[in-house]
Amino acid sequence: MTPWFIATEPFTPNDGDTWAKYVAWSGLGHLEEVVSLDPMLCPPILKETKDDYWSHIVNEDFMLDYFLDLDYLKSQTAGFNRKNLLCVFRNPEVHPEPAPPGFQFLGYDLVDTLGSASALSNCGGFPDVFSNSELSSAGLLTSHARALQVQSKLRLLYPEHGHTDCHVWAIFRAVEP
Repeated sequence: MTPWFIATEPFTPNDGDTWAKYVAWSGLGHLEEVVSLDPMLCPPILKETKDDYWSHIVNEDFMLDYFLDLDYLKSQTAGFNRKNLLCVFRNPEVHPEPAPPGFQFLGYDLVDTLGSASALSNCGGFPDVFSNSELSSAGLLTSHARALQVQSKLRLLYPEHGHTDCHVWAIFRAVEP
């Protein structure tokens, strides 16, 4: 499994009214933060794909925010003090171990295949598939097996819903971004 890297904006109670409105809407009052690949909740720090990026990024549809070269990404985001530097694995067959040095496992996100929304933290919930209480304080599932179960059940029960055809993402965060 090849790790991919991305730097995202944190989404925490420090975001004031935006956070309060999100918690009221989502019902996820137990969250201490949202760590997600959902670009509406945690947008990428780097807003555009510069010409210099092409040899350092994943060149797939909807994946232009993901870097293969961690050191290059660090150099491009060095001026951002508030960020989450993430190491991610898309659709891992098993739990990725070991993570790169300096990264800590946070959990699994399920983001639609277009990369536009997290089925866990930005779709209003699917109580017949998973309970909000299953989500960690970062809004993630902590078990690989459970993430695969949720992915399968979302596809089965909601085939017409735009955000339930999901990739499972293992998310690790840099201890010191």
